[in-house]
Amino acid sequence: MSPDMIDLLIKSFFETCYMVIVSTVMATVIGIPLGVILTVTRKDHILPNSAVNSILGAIVNATRSTPFIILMVAIIPLTRIIVGSSIGTTAAIVPLTISAAPFIARIIESSLLEINPGVIEAAQAMGASPMQIITKVLLPEALHSIVLGVTLAIISLIGYSAMAGALGGGGLGDLAIRYGYQRFQLDVMITTVIILIIMVQAMQSLGNWMSKKLNKNKL
Repeated sequence: MSPDMIDLLIKSFFETCYMVIVSTVMATVIGIPLGVILTVTRKDHILPNSAVNSILGAIVNATRSTPFIILMVAIIPLTRIIVGSSIGTTAAIVPLTISAAPFIARIIESSLLEINPGVIEAAQAMGASPMQIITKVLLPEALHSIVLGVTLAIISLIGYSAMAGALGGGGLGDLAIRYGYQRFQLDVMITTVIILIIMVQAMQSLGNWMSKKLNKNKL
């Protein structure tokens, strides 16, 4: 492999990291409040509201059920409004975030629902407000599970970022398409696949370690 191609691989690797990191942070910032709302507005929870729960749940489900490639094309006008372009790594962050946020919301909801109801009842008996229950009971108790869920979201985003490359999103996916596929450079294709596999394995191992550590600290 030529030095120029190695430089392109390094550049593409950092573009992928940029897309995944920024979209993960933004999707988490959006997904955590959504997940909390979906949980606390359920029937028999601390802030039951069937209308809010049903409407928000429908929006989340609709977004989650849309394939990423279709979503990326469908929101091109929104992407142009937000970042001024529909092509490039920064533009790809918009659909990546919109795709991952509902996934993270459902992860948060699932993690919070695993908490023993007795813990919530005890907090209510001590006079804790709904916000105190959310911030001091629900989120801390579910943190180790949330970390595992967000790890899954990051792994999904790594795959989505590769798909974004097929539509001009940059990163390793773009490199694999332009050089590995269109120019029949098998070594480039294999190298990008290996790098993506290593990224996924590293993130999964890190997520497992952090979750295990948080769980031990809680105990």
